[in-house]
Amino acid sequence: MGNSLLKLISECLKPSSTHESQPQAPPGVSPGVSALAHDLLHFDITSQVPEGLGQHVVSLKKAQASWYKKLLEAWREAKPPPRTPEEASRLVIQTLKRHQKADVEGLLAFYGLPGPQSLPEISTVAPSYPPQGVQYEFETLPVDPKAVADGDTITVYVDTSSPRESGIVPREVHEAAIERARARAARNYKEADALQKIMVAAGYRVINLPNGEEILARKYRIRLRGIDAPEGAMPYGKEAKEELVKMVQGKTLKIYVYGDDQYGRSVGDIYCNGVYVQEQMLRRGCAWHYAAYDQRPELAKWEAEARKAHRGLWATPNPEKPWDWRKERRNGT
Repeated sequence: MGNSLLKLISECLKPSSTHESQPQAPPGVSPGVSALAHDLLHFDITSQVPEGLGQHVVSLKKAQASWYKKLLEAWREAKPPPRTPEEASRLVIQTLKRHQKADVEGLLAFYGLPGPQSLPEISTVAPSYPPQGVQYEFETLPVDPKAVADGDTITVYVDTSSPRESGIVPREVHEAAIERARARAARNYKEADALQKIMVAAGYRVINLPNGEEILARKYRIRLRGIDAPEGAMPYGKEAKEELVKMVQGKTLKIYVYGDDQYGRSVGDIYCNGVYVQEQMLRRGCAWHYAAYDQRPELAKWEAEARKAHRGLWATPNPEKPWDWRKERRNGT
């Protein structure tokens, strides 16, 4: 069982002899999440809970051991495992929901994870049918974190074998994909690279999957509908981008597209594991409601909640609106 857990959480920890000397987190994983992952692995091997936990909770070690057994199983089943403090907190709260409130909150505090009252709510799940105004929908391949341009724009790829895509692939792209496969089989990599460039110019590319399979995929640039995140050079622009990366990296997305914007991007609602991404960006204070283009009242409500709680960009005094910032730079002011 230890080997299976090692495989599952290998990205979330580096070995450490004590809880106090926390393992170093890889990029995108907080120290608190790494510490919890480390202690779960330690429990899997030794059946021992971390020293010092008893100072934060009311239950004795026997009860604590039962928590770690449950958390170990929940962590193993999570796909992917938690990477952010919010994701780890939700896993703990959901797994230990029948236990004493003081114990759950104490366990979260022990790892420096946000308590229930600090977590943004998740109220919107993916609809069972396309919302009004949707032109088409699709599911993406796992998202490359480098494809996130900023807090409201992301590049995704869609498998062309899907029903919608299969009938609209240009003939020259199909032919280039076939010829590229032949060129690679003959180890003519120069020709294969040239054929890949032809496909890329047409908005397609051959993607290698983790299982070694190659598939032809179509590229879409997605503009998240109804929100406007700070630009990269603005205060909180980097943080907004990082928050979006944490939510979508390595995951498949469900996207409902309403149309294209003036830059050729597909404007859509994005759902990740059933969670509405725009809602989370607004609730976490990572974006503004873009009311000039989307008047949905729930978007204004989620922004107002983040403002009131001083989350994210709302913790800074007088944050500048992204659309005003862009206008000033276009006008050279």
